[in-house]
Amino acid sequence: MTASNLPLKQIIIAAVFALIAVGLAMVSPSTEIAWVSAILVLTIYLFAFEIVDVDVAAISIMVLLGLSSLLAPLMGLEQGLVDNQKLFNGFSSNAVMSIIAVMIIGAGLDKTGLMSKVAAFILQVGGATEKRIIPIISGTVAFISSFMQNVGAAALFIPVVSRISARSGIPLSRLLMPMGFCAILGGTVTMVGSSPLILLNDLILTSNHALPPEQQMETWGLFSVTPIGVVLVAVGILYFVVAGRWVLPSAAKDSETNATTASSTMDYLHNTYGIDYALYEVVVPEGSDLIGQKLDDVETSYRIRVIASKRSGQETRVGPNTLARDTEFEPGMVLGIVAAPEHLDHFVEKYGLKKRDSLRTFAESLAATKAGIAEIVIPPGSSLIGKSARDVWMRKVYGIAMVALHRNGETLGEGDNIRDLPLQAGDTLVVHTAWDNLTRLKKDRNFVVVTTEFPQEEERPHKLGWAAIFFGIALSMVLFTDLRLSVALLTGAVGMILSGVLKIEEAYEAVSWKTVFLLASLIPLGLAVETSGTAKWIAEQTLSVVGDMPVWVIQAAVAVLATFFTLVMSNVGATVLLVPLAVNIALGVGANPALFALTVAIATSNSFLIPTHQVNALIMGPGNYKVTDFMKAGSIMTVLFLIVSLSVMNLIF
Repeated sequence: MTASNLPLKQIIIAAVFALIAVGLAMVSPSTEIAWVSAILVLTIYLFAFEIVDVDVAAISIMVLLGLSSLLAPLMGLEQGLVDNQKLFNGFSSNAVMSIIAVMIIGAGLDKTGLMSKVAAFILQVGGATEKRIIPIISGTVAFISSFMQNVGAAALFIPVVSRISARSGIPLSRLLMPMGFCAILGGTVTMVGSSPLILLNDLILTSNHALPPEQQMETWGLFSVTPIGVVLVAVGILYFVVAGRWVLPSAAKDSETNATTASSTMDYLHNTYGIDYALYEVVVPEGSDLIGQKLDDVETSYRIRVIASKRSGQETRVGPNTLARDTEFEPGMVLGIVAAPEHLDHFVEKYGLKKRDSLRTFAESLAATKAGIAEIVIPPGSSLIGKSARDVWMRKVYGIAMVALHRNGETLGEGDNIRDLPLQAGDTLVVHTAWDNLTRLKKDRNFVVVTTEFPQEEERPHKLGWAAIFFGIALSMVLFTDLRLSVALLTGAVGMILSGVLKIEEAYEAVSWKTVFLLASLIPLGLAVETSGTAKWIAEQTLSVVGDMPVWVIQAAVAVLATFFTLVMSNVGATVLLVPLAVNIALGVGANPALFALTVAIATSNSFLIPTHQVNALIMGPGNYKVTDFMKAGSIMTVLFLIVSLSVMNLIF
């Protein structure tokens, strides 16, 4: 992006941040602190305004810290801001390896079909009553997310909730938000439930390097935070049970009941998105003006979507590596088309085509048992974000023909250039695809498949025993041995691979490498903040403002600051930046530094006000939520989170 293409608002914001950096540098007590402060401001700017992806920003900051060793003389430094021998230690850290293991274990549990059994159990126990189903769903997701990444738990449970919605008749929008919020809250139940808590002990050990022996902090145990998390989850569930009728969006049940079933997809398209599409079979006769043209020449302008074709004497072409936008129309070609009746009739009349009364050529390949309309969500970690369907040749590469795109409460269809729009996290794609292809897409980390009730291949339920055994072994080693968390969790992950619960390729795919690089690349920044004295200096400046106030007020200020940071930047980044600051503030006022560090790690899960948290972005599309829906339900939840977490922390510790 060139400077001439930058919006004026972005240029102004960049200038403001540059002035802040210069101002901090001018008042900094040393050149080293001045440089670290400037890099901190740059990091916050890159994260808050997403100039580049957060993982790219983190890697860039890590490289910049490494280059400081080479540029030290020019920067007025005696040595680099971080020892290059320690620059990449984050990739081998306990926190990073633990996150990798947790992701693999979560994928293994999902592969056994455990989620389907959970859905069946919830329906059996909860019935079709919203006030009974919400606590069961939310409590189950909170429990699962207490042992795995909350984004992973939410992604795994979206199909479960969709199935429950379809079978119970409860609108999906009234189930997904409580589930999503409790997935976030569940991340505070154990020290492996969220990235900030996994990272916390490593940050405490890093801070200990700069502290005298009498001020050394003890690390937190796996269940040290459990009382806090359990109370938060209970309050969250109670909040939605009591106030759900007012804070959750209202939706007509009949518009969402069939949201995820394959049997009534056309009715569902009409009820949910106002789209009256149907499936047609059309023949291109000799002499038609359509002959010689390409799919791309007519689909958008005539508001149709070709999902299958058959040339004379050739095989039916449906699915990946068959149809593409550069496919040419030929005499005698049979087309399978999804379109509104009036648009199809206009297209047929314009080119003199023959419309068949029913499917004949595609009666088998496009039968309801073989293909249909499905909903797919673009998750926050997808590599497709920022790219359009046209850029990635979506129909050819993935075998999905996009017929509509739902974003921020607005549905765009054929004729709205939906294949030219860059995809965003939370986008819901309404696509036509073969069911066996949709089954493959469930394994693709670029998508979260929302549609659940369709014929699909069996998973590995016969491996459930092995998955449970190795999950139990890993948990037992964490609880009853002195092994490092990463070693214990990797034991469970490797066990699932060796026992055939997961293939090694599936294990690699289960890992969100974006999260891994984000976390590992930010650890050197935390080291620089601590060893340079920057954290101590900022703490001293903060103390000059709030130092005379009661300790609980200062702790609350730290929690509010962490809450604000996590709304505008990565919760991992907020934790890395604020933990050293919180430790030094606590030492300055005579409080418990480990408790202040925990306050930061807990408060960075307080992300409900706007859909910037990955879980909220994930559920926004399937639930048809608007930002105002999150603000309505999330504002009260944010206040409750602060009050409850601070109260329980001070009561227990």
